[in-house]
Amino acid sequence: MDRAVKSQPSTSPSARSAPGPAVLVGLVGSGIQASRTPAMHEREGAEHGLRYIYKLIDLDVLGLDPSALPELLVAAERFGFAGLNITHPLKQTVIPLLHEVAPDAAELGAVNTIVLKDGRRLGYNTDWSGFAESYRRELADVPRDRVVQFGAGGAGSAVAYALLTLGAGEVAIVDTDRARAARLADGLVRLFGPGRVIANPDVRGAVDAADGIVNATPIGMSKYPGMPLPAGLLRPGLWVADIVYFPLETELLRQARGLGCRTLSGGGMAVFQAVGAFRLFAGIEPDAARMLRHFASM
Repeated sequence: MDRAVKSQPSTSPSARSAPGPAVLVGLVGSGIQASRTPAMHEREGAEHGLRYIYKLIDLDVLGLDPSALPELLVAAERFGFAGLNITHPLKQTVIPLLHEVAPDAAELGAVNTIVLKDGRRLGYNTDWSGFAESYRRELADVPRDRVVQFGAGGAGSAVAYALLTLGAGEVAIVDTDRARAARLADGLVRLFGPGRVIANPDVRGAVDAADGIVNATPIGMSKYPGMPLPAGLLRPGLWVADIVYFPLETELLRQARGLGCRTLSGGGMAVFQAVGAFRLFAGIEPDAARMLRHFASM
């Protein structure tokens, strides 16, 4: 697994100069070179006097595919990593490789944070709580009787779980993989009760009846430009949330703001999932307000 150690660490000056104990962590996924997570973690670690090192383990850069994940986990254990963040396309496939999964992560079937401790791999999900915290801060007062969510992957599982936990009356899930949307809906109905989740609705009809929509797909990222739905389906009065944060203003959010819609970018979710992961990795309570300021400055 020599290639795994060639991944590039973030090199913020504060992280290099911090004199305290070392914490080595990383992010595993595809196409992650633009991630701001390493800088957020390293800066916050330095503020706590840690030599906090956060490495990017990018499957695309390393010429690997998801089948390399078992080897990457072994390599991280051997090199003394305290933990790993997991992102697209590995949040669901990583679960069978773990020794223990937190109840909420098991319920929604996706893990984005792994703590490596005493020879064991412990899986958590800070995506759903990160989205929920961002939503509470920005959109707490909006109606959410009916919400349409685009995306049923690992991030989509977390976002739908958060919406239902926050009291959404009905979440309609749309995904290009209709079977995946159906599986997610079935699992969430078992948790939250009948009538709370539907899959594969008529998109136009669902959006027409919705209070708000959420993009939980990669569409809108620099690598995947565009929108998850036709712009003509947007209307004033909708609230619109996106989990993409690079760029912060996706085409979806730009179009929605142009109509006067209230919007929520993916920046808050990115910060608050990092807050939760830092807490798990370092065993220290991070300063969320400071991490928000740091994210905003990047």
